[in-house]
Amino acid sequence: MSLDTEKTQVTGRRWWTLAVVSAAQLLVVLDGTIVNIALPSAQESLGMADGGRHWVITAYALTFGGLLLIGGRVSGVLGHRRAFITGLLGFAAASVLGGAAGSPELLFGARALQGAFAALLAPAGLSLLATTFTGSDRGRAFGVFAAVGAAGSAVGLIAGGLLTEYAGWRWCLYVNAPIALLAALGAALVPAGRAIPDRGRLDVGGALLSLAGFAALVYGFARAESLGWGSVQVWTLLAGGLGLLAAFVVVESRVARPLLPMHVLRHRVRAAAFVAVTLLFVAMFGFYLFMSYYTQTVLGYSPAQAGLTLIVNSAAAVVGSVLVAGRLYGRGRPAALIVPGLLAAAAGTLLLTQLRADTSHVLALYLLPAMALTGLGLGCVLSPTAGMATEGMRGHDVGAASAAYNAAQQVGAALGTALLNTVAAAATAAFAGPGAAAAVVHGYTAALTVGGVILLAAAALTALLLGSHRHAPSAPS
Repeated sequence: MSLDTEKTQVTGRRWWTLAVVSAAQLLVVLDGTIVNIALPSAQESLGMADGGRHWVITAYALTFGGLLLIGGRVSGVLGHRRAFITGLLGFAAASVLGGAAGSPELLFGARALQGAFAALLAPAGLSLLATTFTGSDRGRAFGVFAAVGAAGSAVGLIAGGLLTEYAGWRWCLYVNAPIALLAALGAALVPAGRAIPDRGRLDVGGALLSLAGFAALVYGFARAESLGWGSVQVWTLLAGGLGLLAAFVVVESRVARPLLPMHVLRHRVRAAAFVAVTLLFVAMFGFYLFMSYYTQTVLGYSPAQAGLTLIVNSAAAVVGSVLVAGRLYGRGRPAALIVPGLLAAAAGTLLLTQLRADTSHVLALYLLPAMALTGLGLGCVLSPTAGMATEGMRGHDVGAASAAYNAAQQVGAALGTALLNTVAAAATAAFAGPGAAAAVVHGYTAALTVGGVILLAAAALTALLLGSHRHAPSAPS
């Protein structure tokens, strides 16, 4: 075999790795939103009580967020490709189980299983990319990966609307299985790499503290939606979660083989990536929630029409990730991509604060520009932050950094949904003007104002942390 032929095959396998990992990333992100639109139909079909329906969303978020750091370590021990395939097959089986559920309890359990396998799948996929791509190709690879992640939430709402309206809510779960199985078959062509020896005992204390801490935070945010921020239960969960995570940091700084080495978090550039992506998800998950509600309850769109309005957001996210960030990442300061991206998302969010119940030409003047700006911002932020979170990591640190990056997204999404939904509900209740629709829209615009301010704060913090750094962090010695 000639050197050129061998080089072509290696390059082809690298880009095949990107395609397979991107398909898996679509599954993980899409599943965070695809069930949202299907939830009313599932509730009616299974006779689900109003007080328990949130478990369809919460069960997935709890196991996904709680097990991510453990999944990152397991990925290194098994080998990233083996862990990746295991996660895909488990995710497919859990999706079929959920689609066939005949009771609420079985659906809740299936969603928890999906989250558990996603917690293995997500860090394994990001680790495969981080160890496969270097140099100029790294920016393009992470651009495509980020485009899938940025568009995935919107695609989930689109797919959820179409499937619920034309095929039934169960297909919002069944659709995962063929995608996961095809990706698992494709993973056979991904270079295997090697498992990383893990001599010594597992950091059991760190594993339990991280699981309990993240689960308490995510569940506390979820309960804040229904119980309100004045609830003793909510604050007990949040305080307990923060206390457990503080204890986790103490344990990790003292054990010989930590689940999450502290140097992964201590570098300013990597910390900037975590801050930017966490606050981005706080604002954007609220944005998607209110766009879904506004288009359906105020404009009267069907679930399918509501989902299709997000196509512009998905297209803009692809442009931002691939054509902008994918080409420019690594050529200058990371702040030159991330800060403008956060400002663009803030502009799109704040534009919608001008909405009123009787706004005319709402699609052309407000929705489409806002979708374009937020999508572009998402793409410009997710691509460089994913690269920065894993740049220079070696051994188990790759899985740990990948897991921490995904955990930051999950915590941000849970906090954003709960916080902004509570702001909207309080503003709606306090509205003194006439008309129920006007009160609802006032609540949405109040929450979007908070989301926009959070994005502006994220831009300022990120600029401060990144300063004049031109490159992502290097590997620790």
